[in-house]
Amino acid sequence: METKSVRTIPRWAYILFIVLAIFLFWRVLAGKKTSGAAPPPARPVLVAKVTTKGVPVYLDEIGTCAAYETVQVQAQVNGVITSRDFQDGSDVKKGDLLFTIDPRPFQAALDQAKAQMVLDEITWKRQQDLRARNVVAAQDLDTALANAHKSEAAAEAAQVNFDYCFIKSPINGRVGLRNVDVGNLVGPASPSLVTIQGLDPIYTDFTVAETDLAFVRKYLGGPNVKVETRDPDGKIAPRLGDLYFIDNAVQPGSGTVKARAVTPNPDRALWPSEFVRVRFILDTVKDARLVPAQAVQISQSGPFVFVLKPDNTVDLRPVKPGQRQDGDLTVIESGVEPDETVVVTGQLALAPGTKVDPKPYAPNSPANQDGAPKSTM
Repeated sequence: METKSVRTIPRWAYILFIVLAIFLFWRVLAGKKTSGAAPPPARPVLVAKVTTKGVPVYLDEIGTCAAYETVQVQAQVNGVITSRDFQDGSDVKKGDLLFTIDPRPFQAALDQAKAQMVLDEITWKRQQDLRARNVVAAQDLDTALANAHKSEAAAEAAQVNFDYCFIKSPINGRVGLRNVDVGNLVGPASPSLVTIQGLDPIYTDFTVAETDLAFVRKYLGGPNVKVETRDPDGKIAPRLGDLYFIDNAVQPGSGTVKARAVTPNPDRALWPSEFVRVRFILDTVKDARLVPAQAVQISQSGPFVFVLKPDNTVDLRPVKPGQRQDGDLTVIESGVEPDETVVVTGQLALAPGTKVDPKPYAPNSPANQDGAPKSTM
């Protein structure tokens, strides 16, 4: 009788079967737990509404200030300075006395000229009476008249020289450091006595790049063209002035065009040769759509924003950003509508359709300085 051999199952097969059974059992349990789990929590974000208002179209440049008027005060007559009537660096008004040149020699010359003028006028009147009676010739009358005119002109010249002894400010402005003192001999050939600069208004000088020239020319002569001058440190309020001059040629080498504005400066806060920030305002856009600058994100497809939907989910919206404005706002030329709500911070964890927990965005809140929606936690 033949004995049949029985094939035994290897031990490792039993172990593999047990491991697979445990794995399948764990997957079934995990699936049941997942199917019963709560949906993920809404993402905390800060949001802001799309606002509308008029905003400028502008170019930002760097410029310097220049005195509106600069006068080098000169002596018009020779003489010794007998008084100085101002303090170095003080403000003066037109007509204020600055220096006095010894007037005595010019007073004597004026008195002499006036006396001669009186004498010649008396002689001329006497000659008129004599001529009326045919006592003197007509030539004598003409000579007397000429002498009277000559002495009158001499008296006027003497009066001018006398007036030149009292040197007065020709403009409203601020005096610099004087170059002479009392006792100095001065005259028309002497260096200037002092410099006066007019500071109100003041010039703002800046340049426009030749690449922007075609853009600027579209707005020149328009009613909205203005120049805003700003202190580099932001310590004074911006000053809005008028465009006074723009050059007719590009500067060789620099590729820029010179421009100048007249800027109000009643408090003398701006000084000649001071560096300033210049905003060359070309036009004003009415009802521009504005969002906080942080709301605009950049992807490979271009700029976009997340728009909040009524069910507190978000939609990704491509946009066309415009110029950035003061107050951390950016113009959106297309892509959003007024009164829509956009996500300002918290975009990193968002995707279209994500549920969010929106809170109002406060630009000046310290919690928003780093862009994280801390106020929602």
